Amino acid sequence: MRKVSDFLITQRWPAKHADRLQLYSLPTPNGVKVSIMLEEIGLPYEVHLVDFNKDDQHTPEFLSLNPNGKIPAILDPDGPDGEPLPLFESGAILQYLAEKTGKLLPSDAARRYKTIQWLHFQMGGIGPMFGQVGFFNKFAGREYEDKRPLQRYVNESRRLLGVMETHLAGRQWIMDDEYTIADISMLGWVRNLIGFYEARDLVEFDSLREVPAWLERGLARPAVQRGLNIPQRP
Repeated sequence: MRKVSDFLITQRWPAKHADRLQLYSLPTPNGVKVSIMLEEIGLPYEVHLVDFNKDDQHTPEFLSLNPNGKIPAILDPDGPDGEPLPLFESGAILQYLAEKTGKLLPSDAARRYKTIQWLHFQMGGIGPMFGQVGFFNKFAGREYEDKRPLQRYVNESRRLLGVMETHLAGRQWIMDDEYTIADISMLGWVRNLIGFYEARDLVEFDSLREVPAWLERGLARPAVQRGLNIPQRP
């Protein structure tokens, strides 16, 4: 049976607590999904900073765990059948941790699949579209003379927020009164869109009612507050 120390990634990020889940991440909207989840479920873990300024994500050690070179990724020493499990893609990690612990994913089959559909909504829509707004509004893309790409992603982000707004009417969380991995997947992205990406006015966020209230409820959770800053940036 393989041990955590047998994995190449541990040569660059040694595990001090090899019996705990190992998290390799950075506090980006995708990264904090997993740190928030781990804080919510109370599963012991050890965190390792993947420093983009040092190009950590493209090192052979990190690519051995995630060939796509993206954070977050995990190495669970207590995976299925007791075997260590390396896993990447934040949505897959959320679902895995929920199923592993029996938390934050409904046990009822129909509600379980409905939760997963909203997780995919985030992965396929909110993440890519909000990220492009950030690129074209705050980062290198803001220098482009042609503003049509920015407007295209702003319009799509408004539409996605509108989907959330309609769905959240009369609901506390995405799944009614049950806080789930669907909420966890979206909180960091909506927070970043109106904060770090400086797009609050662009997407007309203050014209919404339900989404801001949902975001405020989510950010008030102690586990979310902790998870948003794990790992600490260098």
